[in-house]
Amino acid sequence: MTVYFIGAGPGAADLITVRGQRILSRAQVCLYAGSLVPAELLDCCPDDARRVDTADLTLDEIVAELIAAHADGHDVARLCSGDPALFSAVAEQSRRLDAAGVPYEIVPGVPAYAAAAATLGRELTVPTIGQTVILTRAQARSTPMPPGEDLAVLGRSRATLVLHLAVARTRQLAATLAEHYGADCPVAVVANASRADEVVLRGVLTDIADQVEAAGVRRTAVIIVGAVLGADSFPDSYLYSPRRDRTAKRPGGEAD
Repeated sequence: MTVYFIGAGPGAADLITVRGQRILSRAQVCLYAGSLVPAELLDCCPDDARRVDTADLTLDEIVAELIAAHADGHDVARLCSGDPALFSAVAEQSRRLDAAGVPYEIVPGVPAYAAAAATLGRELTVPTIGQTVILTRAQARSTPMPPGEDLAVLGRSRATLVLHLAVARTRQLAATLAEHYGADCPVAVVANASRADEVVLRGVLTDIADQVEAAGVRRTAVIIVGAVLGADSFPDSYLYSPRRDRTAKRPGGEAD
């Protein structure tokens, strides 16, 4: 019996992985956040599966459900919005499962920022424009950010910045980032990425907050900041260049 932390994807039910859907279809217990995980995914569960909405549960109550299901001899699907590697609280849950001797497996999913980039029709790593992506969040009524990870520090890199759990503070964040990226830096906000009620806002750091407030976007949104959003004049990648020597070997013997 195993607990499976499954990335449910960014919103659209058909963006769960084949592996995740297969596990979900046989799990006798499914824990999910009703406010984030699409209801259609629950249709993949067996008809007699126990379904537990974790939206109003504490961490200890969630883990108790996982341990109890394991003790009863059931595989458990713990659906996480997006990908379990990002802002999923899997670290806290798995730590408790380790202490209880309960085995678990993590099944990756499509992260929200990837769905947002797809909606925008943009690659987040563009030759000579941006090759680094920083995934972070903004602190409000939440766990403090570690030293050196505040936006004033991260903004100095001018790397492509992806902000989760931050849209309620768009105005303050835009003002902070404008000091490093410039007031005319492109920015996009995608709320409910990949869902039927998806909202897409495009602008620059000086006007994006007005757009967010006018649209009434308050949650479930990703903010992307960086020159890659407006890039149109850049060289082709060397990877596919006719100038590239495809016979060259890497130290390990593979072609470069």
